[in-house]
Amino acid sequence: MQAAIQIRNVLKRYGSGAGEVRALEGVDLDVLPGEVLVLMGPSGSGKTTLLSIMGCILRATAGSVKVAGREIVGLPESELPRVRLDHFGFIFQGFNLFPALTARENVEIALDLKRVPRRQARPRAEALLTGVGLEAKMGRHPADLSGGEKQRVAIARALAGDPPVILADEPTAALDSASGKTVMSILSGLAHERGRAVVIVTHDPRVLAYADRVVRIADGRISMQAAEAAEMVH
Repeated sequence: MQAAIQIRNVLKRYGSGAGEVRALEGVDLDVLPGEVLVLMGPSGSGKTTLLSIMGCILRATAGSVKVAGREIVGLPESELPRVRLDHFGFIFQGFNLFPALTARENVEIALDLKRVPRRQARPRAEALLTGVGLEAKMGRHPADLSGGEKQRVAIARALAGDPPVILADEPTAALDSASGKTVMSILSGLAHERGRAVVIVTHDPRVLAYADRVVRIADGRISMQAAEAAEMVH
């Protein structure tokens, strides 16, 4: 099975000389289709930096990052937006919804960015929102939705264009227990039923029950890999 993302000896540094900060140091990691991979570690450990490098938001200082077998380190900046659009759906802790748009319109705008024809965008947006249980809330604005409902709109938006990889940064942090379980059940289903690679950065111990692999990061390095971490969870 080809890795959805393959990372080898990745370094990320900020600044230079005495002020240099090493955010990642020699990271190796494969992300596989059909799994929920959870990245955990203390604040400042490098996990969000790693997620951002996976999603072509940040560039690695050195090393190799392959997405669907294609090397992206060294690609021109002009090519990275298309890589992001073709391969990734992003889910953020703060939802990042447009407040003036309805739930359906928030998903439609993502479909528009992915060049889905407008006549197809509305039924696709409605199907995506129905898939996350929001068929009755499509015309609501974010201010009229609960935190869990906003996160489900964000998931529907992330699924626009049917990306093979979903990257989520603290997707349950602002949610109560019931909403967190709903969101994680949806993300788990995307991996196990639809074969998507789902990568989650979190501090939330509730997420561990849904993880196929847990990778712990400390001081920019992977400190614990799959087998040991999975045993700790289960």
